[in-house]
Amino acid sequence: MENNWYTISVYSENNVGLLNRISGIFLKRHINIEALNVSKSEINSVSKFTIVVNTTEQWVKNIVGQIEKQVEVIKAFYHNDEEIIYQESALFKIKSDLLFDERNIQNIIKENNSQIVTVARDFFVLSKSGKREEINKMHEQLEPYGIMQFVRSGRIAVSKAEMRISSLLEEFQHN
Repeated sequence: MENNWYTISVYSENNVGLLNRISGIFLKRHINIEALNVSKSEINSVSKFTIVVNTTEQWVKNIVGQIEKQVEVIKAFYHNDEEIIYQESALFKIKSDLLFDERNIQNIIKENNSQIVTVARDFFVLSKSGKREEINKMHEQLEPYGIMQFVRSGRIAVSKAEMRISSLLEEFQHN
């Protein structure tokens, strides 16, 4: 079986230590977590973990099964990239003089549909949202000019198909 990109969505109670136990499931199988995001979900008091891995479908099925055995976990799902809509965000900190002196910087900003978040005397900050490849492309374009700081978020994603989590979450909320 070949490796593919999978996004795992985990709905859970927000309890201390759960992230550690979930990451331990990946550690035992020597599978690297490529991206991780934790946020509140569409239901109050329920968190959503979004985890990106590159592995086989059999391994991702096993992992989801192990995650669901955690007491706080309500439900876990996995999807390939075609089954979800996803984005990442990135911030680039660049020297301010480049914004005014280097015309190509303005072209890079425009071509990549990025935004200037702030401009200070010594630096400016760009924001870019999109797919990982789009952020990588912008990083490559800016690298020759010198990137003072760079940070990228984990993937955030919603499924194209209904995940039937709402009824489970409503049940959970009433208990």
